[in-house]
Amino acid sequence: MSRIGMRPVAIPQGVKVTVEPTVFHVEGPKGRLSQEYRPDIAIAVKNGEAVVERKNDSKQAKAYHGLYRSLLNSMVTGVSQGFKRALVINGVGYRAEVQGNFLVLSIGYSTDVVAVIPDGLKVSVEQNGQKVVIEGIDLAKVGKFASEVRSLREPEPYKGKGIRYEEEKIRRKVGKTGVK
Repeated sequence: MSRIGMRPVAIPQGVKVTVEPTVFHVEGPKGRLSQEYRPDIAIAVKNGEAVVERKNDSKQAKAYHGLYRSLLNSMVTGVSQGFKRALVINGVGYRAEVQGNFLVLSIGYSTDVVAVIPDGLKVSVEQNGQKVVIEGIDLAKVGKFASEVRSLREPEPYKGKGIRYEEEKIRRKVGKTGVK
């Protein structure tokens, strides 16, 4: 039995979950999300909770059981509270700015790096261009865009220059000391 799949998803006030034969929709104050699901899974909404059940005990159905419960939970959280991911830019002359639908990064290359901000995401720059905050209702989109921005200049272990997640710790190396 999936321990994650067995737990019901609490639906907060103002969030509406609609289940169709192959798709479920979650609508809340921040927006609307949809997700297709496999016929091996059944989703029932009652008493302010959504319960995900599987129709058989095949290995594939067991895997989908926990998956769709987690997806439903993150969708409910996204439309009610939203998701946020912060990136810190560290380096002399490194900075970021938002220009319309583009994130322009000056990160030590000969030209600025331009990243297109996906639809449904809001990007803001704080602390004089040293912190990029990505917000949205879809957890996968927020995480994917944050990882794409981070991969443009990953932090290096000697001086710590680059783009890192706000809560990320960089293991620093000492380097050459010049002692014989």
